[in-house]
Amino acid sequence: MSNPTQNYSDFDNSLQTVSLDRLNTLGLACRAKRVLTLTSLSQLAQITALYRDHHDLFVLGGGSNVVLPAELNRVVVQVALKGIALVEAYAPGQDEAYRIDVAAGEGWHHWVETATKNGWLGLENLALIPGTVGASPVQNIGAYGVEVQERIESVTAWHIPEGRLITLSRAECAFAYRDSIFKRAVPGTWLIVSVRFLLPKRWAPVLTYPDLQKHPGLASINSEDVTARQVMDAVCDIRRTKLPDPAILGNAGSFFKNPIVSAAVYASLKQKFADLVAYAQPDGSFKLAAGWMIERAGWKGRRQGAVGVHDRQALVLVNYGGAQDAELLRLAQDVRSAVRAQFGVELEIEPVVVSDAAAVTMLG
Repeated sequence: MSNPTQNYSDFDNSLQTVSLDRLNTLGLACRAKRVLTLTSLSQLAQITALYRDHHDLFVLGGGSNVVLPAELNRVVVQVALKGIALVEAYAPGQDEAYRIDVAAGEGWHHWVETATKNGWLGLENLALIPGTVGASPVQNIGAYGVEVQERIESVTAWHIPEGRLITLSRAECAFAYRDSIFKRAVPGTWLIVSVRFLLPKRWAPVLTYPDLQKHPGLASINSEDVTARQVMDAVCDIRRTKLPDPAILGNAGSFFKNPIVSAAVYASLKQKFADLVAYAQPDGSFKLAAGWMIERAGWKGRRQGAVGVHDRQALVLVNYGGAQDAELLRLAQDVRSAVRAQFGVELEIEPVVVSDAAAVTMLG
């Protein structure tokens, strides 16, 4: 087979079936009509034309937060737009802040490393999250006390049906827990091309999570003396300890969201399970630790055929090799049923489950 990614100018050639097995971090077996690479904004108008003609485009980033079907009868556009540029050191209305534009195809961890190296701080808690910069606003990625929405000023995206670039402010992105306007929009609406970050010069470490507070690289240092590099290194160390490397064992990170319940539901569960792990939220609700519930339900480390629940982190479902989406989703349903039966709580799948139907979004 020829190179799995084709230049966009080659689109008019006959379509060919392409494997996406290596273009999704779960490593799920998936075949698509064709994969095209988006490397320039000059290609965007043609994408709109293709969408209007065919309605069968599928836009893929790093493939880190997506469950692909065995057959994807669409033309896949893989976003490979590159570039990191400091726009200005001081932003209007901000005392001391860096404003940086980052292209959607940049690797997320590469961007975090670059920002930290350049003294653009505030992203270190989000280190080592797989995927691309363009996918980060879709899911509003978060880890260790920080959500990406807190560091975003705006997102520039191609409105596919209208064929024009639109810049949405942070408020207009309508961010929520692992959610945004891009995720909720009608499929075929948005293709993110760049993200503008606003990072404070007066930086302070976010060390609220117990894993960070207990980490040997941070525990012996006064919080006012901790550097961003030390936080990033600790986060990377913790993630490598808890989470499997997708290059070795296929996974999409956390497969389930941590459910948020009312104070009354939390109190009822706490009476039944004294060791319940939960985190109080500003609005009085509680975020339950889904991984704790999955482990308590007996699923940590269990395997079903080619898929299973990771033995070190129950939130992570893994592909041992050769699995397809149907097998993984059966496992997910079994886990959800077990948690529902024991705790009366419904787990929601975090990755986007893709069906073979016409749609366009930015995934992974």
